[in-house]
Amino acid sequence: MQNYTKTLLNYFLIGILAIIPIVVILQIIIFIEKIVSDLFSIVYDYADSYVYTALFFVVSFTIVVSIGQKIVKKGRPWVITIFDRIIAKIPFLNTVYRVIGKLINMFSSHDQTVGKEVVYVEYPSPGIWVPAYVTNHHEDRYVLFIPTSPNPTSGFTVIVHQAKIVKSAMNIEEATSFIVSVGVDYNKSAEMTQLP
Repeated sequence: MQNYTKTLLNYFLIGILAIIPIVVILQIIIFIEKIVSDLFSIVYDYADSYVYTALFFVVSFTIVVSIGQKIVKKGRPWVITIFDRIIAKIPFLNTVYRVIGKLINMFSSHDQTVGKEVVYVEYPSPGIWVPAYVTNHHEDRYVLFIPTSPNPTSGFTVIVHQAKIVKSAMNIEEATSFIVSVGVDYNKSAEMTQLP
């Protein structure tokens, strides 16, 4: 009976891990659909015309694409810079806004200076190696975010000496895939032999 229960729990966990990516994607799609439908109903209720509503969405899409293009080619537009300065003067909101901005820059491809490096670090004890994102560094000290598996949005932030880390050839996407798949998707497995 005990073995049967253990087998059932094992199958249950495997099933949960298989379903998690689908649920996450569906939640993202539902979230985006809700935002778009809410915005559509607000605009339509105000204009009371499908033509004006469609025109609003086309203009909005064009503006957002234009902002993205300017950021890639010339840097931040003045409108966003002014908004940044206004938010910077509001307590609490300025901290949240600044942190979210840094996280987005870390994971976005256009900022090549922040958070592009993945390393291995011994955690939680010597001899146990985990991948970590380099989020900051100063001289020989590194600030690392060590994500948990299979949910990389939670984890631990630690400061370690450069001598305590081993560099990895993985990029952020590969490291995240490794973490979410609990090690199944590991295309840099040869790096395991480099760990002391």
